[in-house]
Amino acid sequence: MFDKVLIANRGEIAVRIIRACREMGIKTVAVFSEPDREALHTQLADEAVCIGSAKAADSYNNMTNIICAAVEKKAQAIHPGFGFLSENSTFAAMCQECNIKFIGPAPSVIDTMGNKSNARTMMIQANVPVIPGSDGVVKDVDQAYQVAEALGYPVMVKASAGGGGKGIRIVREADELAKAFESARSETKAAFGDDTMYMEKVIEHARHVEVQVLGDEHGNVIHLGERDCSLQRKNQKVLEEAPSPVITPEVREEMCAAAVRAAKAAGYQSAGTIEFLYDRSGKFYFMEMNTRVQVEHPVTEMITNVDIIKEQIRIAEGKRLSLKQEDIRIKGHAIECRINAENPDKNFAPCPGLIDYLMLPAGGLGVRVDTAVYEGYEIPPFYDSMIAKVIVHGNSREEAISKMRRALYEFIISGIETNIEFQNRILHDRDYLAGEFDTSFLERKLT
Repeated sequence: MFDKVLIANRGEIAVRIIRACREMGIKTVAVFSEPDREALHTQLADEAVCIGSAKAADSYNNMTNIICAAVEKKAQAIHPGFGFLSENSTFAAMCQECNIKFIGPAPSVIDTMGNKSNARTMMIQANVPVIPGSDGVVKDVDQAYQVAEALGYPVMVKASAGGGGKGIRIVREADELAKAFESARSETKAAFGDDTMYMEKVIEHARHVEVQVLGDEHGNVIHLGERDCSLQRKNQKVLEEAPSPVITPEVREEMCAAAVRAAKAAGYQSAGTIEFLYDRSGKFYFMEMNTRVQVEHPVTEMITNVDIIKEQIRIAEGKRLSLKQEDIRIKGHAIECRINAENPDKNFAPCPGLIDYLMLPAGGLGVRVDTAVYEGYEIPPFYDSMIAKVIVHGNSREEAISKMRRALYEFIISGIETNIEFQNRILHDRDYLAGEFDTSFLERKLT
């Protein structure tokens, strides 16, 4: 087992990882930027190291400073969490070179699956359904027009190296294509340093359904069922639930089997997610693979009783998976609401500031809150606006919805604006209650 792990992240995911390590008897090292000096993760870890100024490039994305902190504190492994360096193959390779275990997949796997065009080719070879699209990368606008004509509008221009909703444009008419292609390419170049693009047919009124997988270095791969992540705003997830309210047992079996094939084809060793689009006809298509732990992993933990972070750490230690596929039992229904410091009435503008009162809904059976905020904590303006995740579990979807409504009613925070009431509106919407929603639902109805 590892004696000490450095967590190369901040916020609730850093707290989540620290707690898992403590339960496993592993000491932890937190890293922090100057504005995060009083952050909860620095207080819960056994040791904490300042790695730079507020700007992420100088701190949480500063590979050299993080590696130096790990070496100085004699950490044997680094857990990257999600975001920041979690899917950076250069960072994973640096860890290898410094004899520090990167708690995630190999750099080559990150590279292959991080390039959406390459991943698409691999999935075709693994007999995993893919969205009709370009044959490899689209080099320029002229080729983009040729591909669009062959596929038929609407089409989606996508960055090969994209993520987090960046480098994506939907094009419905030919006269929109040139501008969309160039703006998406510029955006992904600025965000990821890579401007290669590819294109796919737009699957209208689709749902975003993803499958959690675990793979070890001994060739074992299992799935933990699916999550429905269709409720999104500008390609950013807002509310997730598991299992999906519309997937039939037959489709679930096919989709999860395809996810396992995908992970095996990639030689995947860690916790990861295979993301699919699911259309109204019941067909599903591979979209991408996230080679890290997901923000929404707790809903899967609630319905399977599997601690995904602990499994991820054990895999990095070289152990076999502690579970076989037949050990996985899906029980009940779970929902996660992402609570952001933002004002939905002002186009969801971020609202950093001092929390002068806080009451978390952490009581009652089946209610969990993952957060790093506390009363008296000042939310810095430099990072993502998510401040908490409320996760509930019930015996049925209806019970989970009722439980989440109650939990949000008890979530009281002052000093900043949040999206709690916006989440409550979703939970009372007639179509949501009926399970009738897709990825365009929030843009169409509630914003």
